[in-house]
Amino acid sequence: MDFAFGDEQDELRRTVRAFLADTSPETQTRRLMETPEGFDRALWRRMGTELGLQGLAVPEEYGGAGCGPVEVGVVMEELGRALVCAPFLSSAVLATTTLLRCADEDARKRLLPGLASGELVGTLALTEDSARWDATGVQLNARASEGRWLLTGHKTFVLDGAAADVVLTVARTDDGIGVFWVDGNAAGLTRTPLPTMDPTRRQARLDYDDVPATRLRPGHGDGWDLVSQVLDRAAVALAAEQVGVASRALDMAVEYAKVRHQFGRPIGSFQAVKHLLADVLLEVESARAAAHFALLAAANEDPELPAVASLAKAFCSDACLQATAENIQVHGGIGFTWEHPAHLYLKRAKTSQLLFGDPAYHRELLARRIGLDTVTAEGAA
Repeated sequence: MDFAFGDEQDELRRTVRAFLADTSPETQTRRLMETPEGFDRALWRRMGTELGLQGLAVPEEYGGAGCGPVEVGVVMEELGRALVCAPFLSSAVLATTTLLRCADEDARKRLLPGLASGELVGTLALTEDSARWDATGVQLNARASEGRWLLTGHKTFVLDGAAADVVLTVARTDDGIGVFWVDGNAAGLTRTPLPTMDPTRRQARLDYDDVPATRLRPGHGDGWDLVSQVLDRAAVALAAEQVGVASRALDMAVEYAKVRHQFGRPIGSFQAVKHLLADVLLEVESARAAAHFALLAAANEDPELPAVASLAKAFCSDACLQATAENIQVHGGIGFTWEHPAHLYLKRAKTSQLLFGDPAYHRELLARRIGLDTVTAEGAA
C-alpha cells in the first residue's frame, strides 16, 4: 500500500490544530479534568456543529460528512497532541462505529444524527471486573421479558460512562452475545465515576438492575463478531492518538533540550541527550508509519485489518510510553512536578497502553491472527 495524506486531510489537520490551540490550551485541560463531567459540553457541540468532527465517519444521510477512518485518525492524532478532554474516542469512535457496523437501520436513524452533531454523547460498555477484552469477559446478563430486554449485572472501566447519553452495552443472552442500546438515564442504571490515573479521560462503573434495553441487529455473524470489528477499528484510532501524544512529548523534550543550559551549553549538545532523543524520534516515526498504515487498512476494508490493528496498537503503545517517559527524563526535576504538563502525557500514555488490551495481549492476538500460534504448536509437537 502507498499512503500519503491528501490536500483535504492536510487542511483538516491544520484546521483542527488551530481550533484546539484556541479552545483547548493546557489551562483548559487542567480546568476540565477537575470538573464532574470531565469535558465541556458547549465545546463538544461546537466541535460537532462548526467543524463536524464527530460526524466525519458518519454517512451524509445521517447528518455526517461521509469521510472515513483516515480522517478520524487525523483528528485523533491532533486530540492526542493537545491532550483534549473530550469523549471523542468513546462517542465518535466506539459508539458510532458500533452503529455503523451493525445492521440496525432504525438505531442508526435514531442515534447517529445526534452523535454526529454533538448533541449526544455515546459509549460502548464492554469490560467487567476481569478487565478482559474478549468474549470470555462478558458476563452481564440480558433476558427477554414481555417483549423487551432487561439487563442485569455491571460494567466497569467504561469510557465516559457517567456522562454518556447513549450506552451501547455488550451482554450475554441464551443465544450468545448481543449488543444493546441503553438510554443513559434509564431506570435501574446506576453510574459511578471511577478514580483514574489519567484525569483527562474519564471512566465509570455501570450497575444494571433490570435495565430496559433494545437489542441491535448485528449483521453478519453474531454480536461478538460486531464487537470484534469495533475493537479493531478503535485500536487503530487509539494508535493514531498515541502517535499524537508521543509526537508532542518528543517536541517538548527537544524544545527543552535547546534552551536548558548546563556547564555553559545546551543540554541537547550532550551526546547522551542527543542519542536519547534520536532513539525516541525513531520510535515515534515508526509508530506513525504503523498507525497510518492501519488507518488505510481500515479505510479500504482490508481483510488483513485485524492483524494490522493489533500490530499498530502494540507498537504505538510502547512508542508512546517511551516518548512520554523520556520527556520527563530530559526535563529532569521540573518534569516530575505537578505544574509541568509532562506527567499528564505520561499518564495518558500509560492508560492508553492498557486500553483495548496491552501490547502483550495484542502481540499474542497478532500471532493467532496470522497463524504463528499454530506453527509454534506444530513445531513443539
